[in-house]
Amino acid sequence: MADDRATSFTRYAARHLAGRLVLLRFAEVRRDLSEDYLRETAHLPAFWVLEGVPLEEEVRRYGEWAAGLPVPPGRFCNPSEPRQAVAQRFARLAGLPHLSERQVTWVRDKAAMKDRFRELGLRTARYARVACAADAERFAAECGWPLVLKPTDSFACVDTFRLAGPSSLAGIDFGAREWMVEEYLGGTEWEVCGLVHDGRVLDAWPSAMPCRPLDIVDGAMNANISVATGEGPPLDLRALLQRIVTGMDLDHGYLHMEFFAVDGEAYAGEIGVRLAGCEITANHGHAYGFDVFGATLDVYLGRRPALRYGERRCAGDLLLPLPGSGVVRAVTPREELLRIPGVVDAVLRVGVGDAVAARRASHNASGYVHVTGTSIGEVEQRMREVLGVFTIDVAPAAGAREAPAPHP
Repeated sequence: MADDRATSFTRYAARHLAGRLVLLRFAEVRRDLSEDYLRETAHLPAFWVLEGVPLEEEVRRYGEWAAGLPVPPGRFCNPSEPRQAVAQRFARLAGLPHLSERQVTWVRDKAAMKDRFRELGLRTARYARVACAADAERFAAECGWPLVLKPTDSFACVDTFRLAGPSSLAGIDFGAREWMVEEYLGGTEWEVCGLVHDGRVLDAWPSAMPCRPLDIVDGAMNANISVATGEGPPLDLRALLQRIVTGMDLDHGYLHMEFFAVDGEAYAGEIGVRLAGCEITANHGHAYGFDVFGATLDVYLGRRPALRYGERRCAGDLLLPLPGSGVVRAVTPREELLRIPGVVDAVLRVGVGDAVAARRASHNASGYVHVTGTSIGEVEQRMREVLGVFTIDVAPAAGAREAPAPHP
C-alpha cells in the first residue's frame, strides 16, 4: 500500500493486516509522516523509494528486498491522489495490479478526464486548457464570468480559484504549471463514492456538501454529509459510476466523484480512483452502519465484500478550523465536543504548544468531528453547534509547520 500520509484508512489497514501488509513510502515526502505515525506502524515492513534515483532501479531494489519477506505482495492499493502516477508506475514495474498510464491520465489530468467524460456521453461544464491570461479571457468571452481556474493536476482545491473578471487573472503564474478553466456551474454540488469489484460498481453512496469547496477554502464551513436516508439527488448514481468504470476499463477499487445536479441532470465534475479525502469514507460507515474500510480492503485484495447495512441515517465529517499559522495557545478539549448532541467521534490533530501552518486547501484543519442525525438539515445544524463551541487560539510565530492533513 502506498503510504504518503497518515489517514484513517492506512491506520485501519495497519491494524487489520499485520503480517500481510507492506508499506510503500517515498523519501521525498518523508516530512508528511509524523514520528508518532512512524512508531505506530513500525511493526510493518516498509520500502522507501529513494529520491533522485530512477524508478526502474528502485523497483529492482524492491524486488530483492521483497524476496526476503515471508510472502511478497501480490496486490496493490494506492489511496493517495498526489502519488497516483508514480505509485501506479511502480506497481506496473513490480508486476502488481495497477492503473495503466492512460487510466492515470484520465483520473489525474482534469482536462483529459473531462475529455473522456464527454466521449462517454456525460455532461460536463465547458472547459479549456489555457497557457496565458489571454486564453482565459477568450474562453470567458464565450462562457461568461465567473470562471474556475485550476491546475490540471491539482487536488483539494490547491491553487484553484473562482475568477470574477479579468482583474482576477493578475498574479497567476501561467508558466509554473499546466492550467485549465471551466465555466462556473449553478445547481447543487454533490459527491458520490463507490466500490468496484471485477469491473462492476457494487453500490454508490452520495454525500451532500453544505458549502462548495471553493467557498470552503475562503472560510465557509468545511463539511461532507453521507446521505443514507433517500435525501440524495434523484439520479441513478450507480449507473453514472458504472458508465465511467466501463468507459475507463476499471477493474477494482474505490471511486470518489464530485458532480453537479443542474435542472435534474448530472454534470460530471472530477473523479478519483482512490479513497475520498477528509473523512468522507468513514462517513459512509457511520451512515450505513457497516465496516466501510474493511469492504474497501476486500476489493483491493480481490474479494467481493458483503455490503450488509445496519443503519440508514445521515453522518458527516466537520473539519475543525485552523485559522492561521503559529503556535497553538488554546484549543477546545475533545471531551467537550463529544458532549454535543449527534457527535459520535472527535479527533484533534493539534494541541497546546504545537507549531502549525495553515494553507489555502480544502483539507486545512485542526481536527474533525463525526456528526450523525436523521436528515441532512439536522446534521448541518449540529455541525454549526459544534462550530459555536469550538475555539482555537493560534499565536503568530516564525518557523511553524503545516498541520497534519486529514486525508491523502
